[in-house]
Amino acid sequence: MSASPDASLPVQPAKLAAALGWLADGARSAARSQDVLEQLCVRLVECGLPLWRVAVFVRTLHPLLMGRGFVWRPDHEVEVGEAPFQLLDDTTFLASPVQKIYLTGEAIRRRLADPDCPDDFPFLNELRADNVTDYLALPLNFTNGEIHVATFTTRQPGGFSENHVAALEAIGPPLSRVAEVRALRVTAISLLDAYVGHKAGEHILAGRIRRGDVERIRAVIWLSDMRGFTRRADAMAPASLIETLNLFFDNLVPPIESEGGEVLKFMGDGLLAIFRISESADADEACSRALRAAKAAQTNIAALTGASPGEGVEPLRFGLALHLGEALYGNIGAGTRLDFTCIGPSVNRAARLEKVASRLGRTVVASAAFARHRPEEFIALGDFELAGFREPEKVFGLRDELG
Repeated sequence: MSASPDASLPVQPAKLAAALGWLADGARSAARSQDVLEQLCVRLVECGLPLWRVAVFVRTLHPLLMGRGFVWRPDHEVEVGEAPFQLLDDTTFLASPVQKIYLTGEAIRRRLADPDCPDDFPFLNELRADNVTDYLALPLNFTNGEIHVATFTTRQPGGFSENHVAALEAIGPPLSRVAEVRALRVTAISLLDAYVGHKAGEHILAGRIRRGDVERIRAVIWLSDMRGFTRRADAMAPASLIETLNLFFDNLVPPIESEGGEVLKFMGDGLLAIFRISESADADEACSRALRAAKAAQTNIAALTGASPGEGVEPLRFGLALHLGEALYGNIGAGTRLDFTCIGPSVNRAARLEKVASRLGRTVVASAAFARHRPEEFIALGDFELAGFREPEKVFGLRDELG
């Protein structure tokens, strides 16, 4: 719909009150954050506000991102962008009205149609090139003291009227409340994804948070370990050791996740992951996905040969055990300190198999339960005693790996 009503027309109080009430009620008709902005702007245009571009910038708590931006224009879908932490060092951002509001918490208005308008932000030249006549940036104040930003522009000759500005300022507080609620959920999801994994995070958000709340699953168990980590830790400075660990996991985790695996836990230099077997994914498929991930990880780590941080440190290597079996998946711990993970004999067996891989100098070994689903890929390496298990385990290695 058109967003160019006559600036001389008054804001329609009844429609503005309805828009404010919709926000105060939580904008419940909007499923996503971008839907909130879309529906709000439509309502504001119907109130008589001559909007051309509206943007909301919300900082977030995320390992890789400092915030998200939402941009609305008439007759366009809302654009959603993600801002990496590097933006905080970008000279354009540092000289922007958004950054100044982050620092001062004060609104900024620039009447670009006025010949005496201050030219104190480089961004204003872009707006003039787009025939913008007025720019208003408002702080969105969250209850925890954080400051976020909403900006409004118009191409209307003469810019916003004072009634328009008053209407936009009235929108600020309820928009802040809605933005805060939505941002908190996004932050919760982001942190759960980062620290416990996406699937486990979904379980937690769905209310599976009581100790002992577990389910029995069938899955491929992935248990890997960096080779020579103790020697490396003894020889390297702590900062270099952390850098090496991050580099190591950067080359294991993406192949796991790209094949639908779930990384459950980092244990020092070790990694526990699962590939679920469900009605839509049978054992053959799960084993194929896990094996593709294992080979991709092999390729990644091999490409790092000679590139490990720290002088005189051996190239990165790892060992991996793959096993197929049942495990208990859920909440385990004490009191209010819980861990969402997998336990059971299958996980223990995978841990023992990984030790066999180390003894044999192999990168990838598999149990008979796993290898039978990919017999063309594996050869038997022999029967081995596994600590804590009564019967020896036949262990298999990849045919194309020397050992």
